[in-house]
Amino acid sequence: MTSFFDGAIFKDTDGIIMNEDHVELQERTLSDSDVGDDVELPREPPMPDPQPQPREEAAAGIATGNEDVEYSVEEAVNAMGFGWFQVKVACIVGFNWMADAFEIMLVSVLSDKLKCEWDLLPYQQAIITTIVFSGYFLGAPLWGLMGDKFGRKVTLLLCSFYIFYFGFLSSFSPNLTWLLILRGLVGMSLGGTSQAVVILAEFLPSKSRGSCLVFIEAFWVIGVLLEISLALLVIPTLGWRYLLVFSSVPLLIFVYLAKFLPESALYQQASGNWSGAMASLEEISRINKKPLPPGKLRKKAELKPKGSFRELFTTKLLATTTLLLIILWFCNAFLYYGNVLLSTELISSGDTCASNAEPELECLSTCKSLDTQGYVDLLVTSLAEFPGIVLTLLVIDTLGRKITMGLEMLVAGVFTFLLLLCIGGLPQLVFIFVIRGLISGAYQALYVYTPEIFPTHVRSVAMGTCVASSRLGAVLTPFVAQILVKQSLVMAVCVYGSFTILASIVSIILPIETKGRILK
Repeated sequence: MTSFFDGAIFKDTDGIIMNEDHVELQERTLSDSDVGDDVELPREPPMPDPQPQPREEAAAGIATGNEDVEYSVEEAVNAMGFGWFQVKVACIVGFNWMADAFEIMLVSVLSDKLKCEWDLLPYQQAIITTIVFSGYFLGAPLWGLMGDKFGRKVTLLLCSFYIFYFGFLSSFSPNLTWLLILRGLVGMSLGGTSQAVVILAEFLPSKSRGSCLVFIEAFWVIGVLLEISLALLVIPTLGWRYLLVFSSVPLLIFVYLAKFLPESALYQQASGNWSGAMASLEEISRINKKPLPPGKLRKKAELKPKGSFRELFTTKLLATTTLLLIILWFCNAFLYYGNVLLSTELISSGDTCASNAEPELECLSTCKSLDTQGYVDLLVTSLAEFPGIVLTLLVIDTLGRKITMGLEMLVAGVFTFLLLLCIGGLPQLVFIFVIRGLISGAYQALYVYTPEIFPTHVRSVAMGTCVASSRLGAVLTPFVAQILVKQSLVMAVCVYGSFTILASIVSIILPIETKGRILK
């Protein structure tokens, strides 16, 4: 008689095992001796060998092991740490930064040269500077929107090409009107260069993000020094038109280098491109020779790149931070470019004695362009940005971003007011040197703080908005550094001194410190 239990396998529970986070039933399969000799136990077929999973399935969550473990892009970047991949990205982005410095520093050198060659009035000289930053002001938020919708790499590539194109064309300007049109278009294209900071920040581990973003300022300073050196060599021999041509060439080189620049993994995750995000993470793993974390990439389907200005004001905390940063970016650009232009005016004039009003007006109103010694003095004051970088590198991860910006601006304000003393020569050069270094350091700390405070889906448009406000400051500063200074040096210095104190206060009252913050 056939047993009812023939062909069956019996299992019973031996007990319950407590395993910290959950209760697990331990099961035991009964052996032949448990069921008797008349029961034949079937054998289970062998399990097939597991097949390797393609990248798309792994990115979608069908991992070969550790299926319940998930990690975000930022956690993966932190786990793999800083390595040669970040060095590669920093060098490519840094080259773009250096090329942009050519176009920005060109503004002060070009306006100084044309004021005599084209017999420009003071307001016309100021407009040459203002038109570039006006274009920057208009272009920055538009490029920011594009960066959140179409990607950081594409945006950076396009804006760099347009900077080269319009910069090259401006060398053929027959008159002031054409020069202003073409330099304005250069300015609009420059509005997209903040994507360089965004894409680098999104590839950096939290521990090294602050120091690395400050370090790329060295590329900017190198660009400034090279542009001044180029002007010293080219303007007296070939003229300013050739200077415009040579200054645009580095952007064309970057367009080629951009093909080696990967798209941001954070952006790809935010836009739902899981395979693209995994590809970028795998490239980091391969170049850094560090394994990816165990598990699978976490899906965040709700996180989409919106690129909306309203997203910057969705909460009271975010709205307050956004408004304070808009003020701070305005002040930083107003002071930084004001210092560049003012130092050019003071050095070329040769006399800054504030106690003698009439000689001051006569000296500063005379048409004098930079001579060889003037270019050398500009090089010396520009070198001040290197100590500013070193100081910021030393304190930004110790004191934090807010305190670093606040203290540097406060000390810069003190030295700005010291320019009210009747000084000239070496003491004046030292004061300008210190002011330039501190403002540059605070400005770079702001470039670190801003991408850290905003989430991925609005980071690009937030940077574009902040950069736009900074360019409004750059638009206005020539009227102080190149026009007001010819009427009253005391008033011009007081304006700049007051803005440094304001920037210091705003830095301190920012509601959030981002030191060690994980990007969201």
